[in-house]
Amino acid sequence: MKTILITGASRGIGAATARAFAAPGTRLVLVCKENKKQLDETIAAAKALGAEAFGFLCDLSNAVDTKNFFAKLDANHMLPEVLINNAGMAYFGLLQDMTDAEWNRILAVNLSSVFYCSRAVIPHMLNAGGGVIINVSSIWGSRGASCEAAYSATKGGLEALTRSLAKELAPSNIRVNAVSCGMIDTEMNSRLTEEEKRGFIESIPAGRMASADEVGRFIAHIANASEYMNGQVIGFDGAF
Repeated sequence: MKTILITGASRGIGAATARAFAAPGTRLVLVCKENKKQLDETIAAAKALGAEAFGFLCDLSNAVDTKNFFAKLDANHMLPEVLINNAGMAYFGLLQDMTDAEWNRILAVNLSSVFYCSRAVIPHMLNAGGGVIINVSSIWGSRGASCEAAYSATKGGLEALTRSLAKELAPSNIRVNAVSCGMIDTEMNSRLTEEEKRGFIESIPAGRMASADEVGRFIAHIANASEYMNGQVIGFDGAF
């Protein structure tokens, strides 16, 4: 039975990815920081599709908590063959107004958590003879966005980490790729007014936002792609 761990799984892209992977013969380990109600809804949806699904609350931006969480998974033989690093947060505002705490928080959630989770699963994947790591990034990681400098910086770092780690792990049959998302219709973008959304959509050649379910299905597709597909940051942005 293949075990798939998805972070930030209570809503949005994480929950959609869980549904995309959910099938008989699949075990899902679903993690979020604190939203147990929504996490339980994701678990129920995955089970309805035939998967085994287990939920955990953990602050993956905390190194000690993450280490203890993976030790618990190891003790229960639940370490994953596939790791989806999806947990993330946004920050909207001028960089000059950002506090040290806000800067450190977004770095910890968007970048350090990926380091902690990847570091924890790599030994298991090495022993298993292979594995898959997929990081969820953003087009702002390569393009940059005004008033989202910190968020863009973390996603740029995530993409560099993806490419570098792939080179490090490819000889061991471990694939590391990233999906660089454009405008996705999720709660993270709910802060935008309808006018702002329309203005952004006008700049997307596809003429619309993508749904979280579309991203989830694409992530599942990448996880099952050829073993030769490695070290890639794959755009999912409607030709933006």
